[in-house]
Amino acid sequence: MDRFRRPSRVAVLVVALSAVLAGSACTAHRSASDSAAHREAPTQPDRRTEESPPLPFTDGEIRTDEDPQSTFGVDVDTASYGYARRLINDGRLPDGENVRAEEFVNAFDQDYPEPAGDGFAIHVDGARLPEEHRSEPAGDVRLLRVGLQTRGEDPATRPDAALTFVVDVSGSMGGPGRLDLVQDALHTLVDQLRDTDSVAIVVFHKKARTIRKMTRVSDADALHDAIDSLRTEGSTNLEAGLELGYRVARDGFREGASNRVILLSDGLANVGNDTAEPILERVREEAAKEIALLGVGVGSDYGDRLMEQLADRGDGFVVYVSEPEQAREVFVRRLPATLAVRALDAKVQVTFDPSAVRSYRLIGYANRAIADEDFRDDRVDGGEVGPGHSVTALYAVRVHDDVPAGAQLAKVDVRWLDPRNRSASETSSGVTAGALAGGFEASAPRLRVCYAAGYFAETLRGGSETTYPDLAAVAEHAAVETEDRQVDDLARVIRRAANLD
Repeated sequence: MDRFRRPSRVAVLVVALSAVLAGSACTAHRSASDSAAHREAPTQPDRRTEESPPLPFTDGEIRTDEDPQSTFGVDVDTASYGYARRLINDGRLPDGENVRAEEFVNAFDQDYPEPAGDGFAIHVDGARLPEEHRSEPAGDVRLLRVGLQTRGEDPATRPDAALTFVVDVSGSMGGPGRLDLVQDALHTLVDQLRDTDSVAIVVFHKKARTIRKMTRVSDADALHDAIDSLRTEGSTNLEAGLELGYRVARDGFREGASNRVILLSDGLANVGNDTAEPILERVREEAAKEIALLGVGVGSDYGDRLMEQLADRGDGFVVYVSEPEQAREVFVRRLPATLAVRALDAKVQVTFDPSAVRSYRLIGYANRAIADEDFRDDRVDGGEVGPGHSVTALYAVRVHDDVPAGAQLAKVDVRWLDPRNRSASETSSGVTAGALAGGFEASAPRLRVCYAAGYFAETLRGGSETTYPDLAAVAEHAAVETEDRQVDDLARVIRRAANLD
């Protein structure tokens, strides 16, 4: 590969990873003594596993007189939307069981104000649902948006990075938009990093091997040569790749730096352990040692479920890329908040007032559910959020008849741990009925984008409360007001889905 022609391909896929390094990483915020203490911390109970009994909101509305609290770990993944978009553009509808509404919503920018300090600013608003929306049973159902925002960070102040790339070179990565996309991305990233950053490269097919141990970017030629040497072969032993990748990352661990394993794969494991749990045991162990995992998914056939689980348990984030323009958006604009961590184990608890709210339903977050009593149990895993990142959750809220405008509908509490010393903090905000009383068409454009994205996912999952054409119209109007090309693209994807249904 002629590395001087690389920028014409997907320079973008990783231009962002250098931007990604724009924030100080979780590890950079801790001193050596803090790091040692964290490594010795007891393993967190994981109450979000697939084996956990399903909570009521996954199947329908929850009566507030039976359970007024909704508790979940935050989620900043967006891969579910990216992969569904790819399939729809290729002429296929995604399997509804693999569609995660929260990742559709969080795939789009918000305009929440940032907090002055660390932690979160809470933004709570809402509106009546559009006239075309069909709630069953009929009644006064309103849309509630809970938004969280962290403070951004100056890229110039970021710490050095120690990145271990674990690259899938199995036979399934040989098609267009897979290994070729990865190579272009890695070349571009190396060209963007600082001389004092470090990169290691591990590859895996049937077996795993190190093709470049942790190397300072000042020796860029050696890294470019290693990237050029990548070739596809054999089956996919993802477990072996991560096992070796974490070993290499641990050997090259840099105190005070952003230490990260970055898995680039189609997630189609077929050798060794090819299910999540055995692999996750290794990820959990290493995540507790301050090496977080970023997943980058590629390919028209993609193991979305496995990649999402790995990133969740690895204190990380998963994205999906399939084309140069999308890769540019992801790596230049979205990844800067993923190598750094502003808040660890972040959880949200929304407490509804039974005197004002009959029932509620959380749109998505089914596999991020946390028992209400575990909200303040800091051993229980939540979610990790980087600097300048937003998180959004949508609720459908059924209010009592003639509820006064000043009546409080809900209180939102957010709890998280400081990455530097793991001390806990909380903040809260309330919302009244009047804040959700306005008409949908007059509501904030970004709220309408959230509705279109969230209920697009619900419709793909078999929901019947709205239709693809109605959702596309909502997205089109919001695209005009926001002047956001990604929202315009959402409208096109929804219309394509309508033609495939």
